Amino acid sequence: MAQNCFRQGSPTWIFARHPACVRRLQARLDHGVFGYETLQPGLIPAFTGWMQTRHGWQIDRTHVLRAPNILNALAMAVNLFSDPGGKVIVQPPVFFDFYDILKENNREAVLNPLVLRQGRYEMDFEDLERCAADPGTRLLLLCNPHNPVGRVWTEEELQRLGEICLRHGVLVISDEIHGDLAFAGHRHVPFAALGAVHAQNSITCLSPAKSFNIAACCAAFTVIPAEGRRQAFIEANSRLTVNKNNAFANVAMEAAYSSGAPWLEAALGYIQANAALVEQRLAGLAGVELIRPEGTFLLWLDFRGLGLEPAELTAFLRLKAGWGVTRGIAFGTQGRGFARVNIACRRTVLQQALDQLQNAVKTLA
Repeated sequence: MAQNCFRQGSPTWIFARHPACVRRLQARLDHGVFGYETLQPGLIPAFTGWMQTRHGWQIDRTHVLRAPNILNALAMAVNLFSDPGGKVIVQPPVFFDFYDILKENNREAVLNPLVLRQGRYEMDFEDLERCAADPGTRLLLLCNPHNPVGRVWTEEELQRLGEICLRHGVLVISDEIHGDLAFAGHRHVPFAALGAVHAQNSITCLSPAKSFNIAACCAAFTVIPAEGRRQAFIEANSRLTVNKNNAFANVAMEAAYSSGAPWLEAALGYIQANAALVEQRLAGLAGVELIRPEGTFLLWLDFRGLGLEPAELTAFLRLKAGWGVTRGIAFGTQGRGFARVNIACRRTVLQQALDQLQNAVKTLA
């Protein structure tokens, strides 16, 4: 089954898309009429059915809205439910677009850094309480699972975060685009599935874009249980004219959610084996450590032992090891000395990349 995660007859290093998505897209293309269309009746049931079956989250269909993409939904939530100049909590090192959204919309990022203890990141709840208690703080952007550190937050961690936010009137905006990518032994808990009180204090942003490698032809969903906030989103969608349907996104997403589980399980198994290979190979490599992932196809690697400045590290990895990475410093100052690496690739390619890294590190020694 795992070979079906790749495009047949191609040397491409990245995972191919779910075959059913391609068939549905081709059928839609063959239809030949590409005007505006209404939302197809099968999409929302496919989405809610997937969430119920895979994550045990029963969603009221009336709480689901469409969005062009998750970043658009996050930006709209920031604009609707905080004031210009207001404060929004983020938990660095975290997805760099969180910072961009806040900066471009004149909001202040309040940092609640994650704490690295014995190779595993944890939330700093005492500091979170302090951040949330500031009367100027209205929102928290939650990355669940976390990009880039690979944590799949537990129910207990999310409950504690949710209770702090409830105490201080802080709305939780949860980006759960990697929610389907939890490894064996870990379970993704949708924040809004914690219970009605937390659901009412949340907006959840979801998409199959990452799970099925269809970001180029995909849209997103927001789940907004609170009626007043949902109506505000509906009005903003209309005011900004981002409420049109994308015919190709519709069919790709419906195919993913209705028939994608076997493909995804194969892809997850392959990715988890890739992560195990990286851990094995780095175990004896001085100066480089893996932050063991609990999910996603992204690895967070600690290169601080090499003693390189951020620009030097990027140049070293690119020029000496042939690695194209996302600079750790892009995720905040807490990412200094780290790098994010995509391992959704053929194992032979990964093996070669690890050989190159090992040889490059030897040259430093």
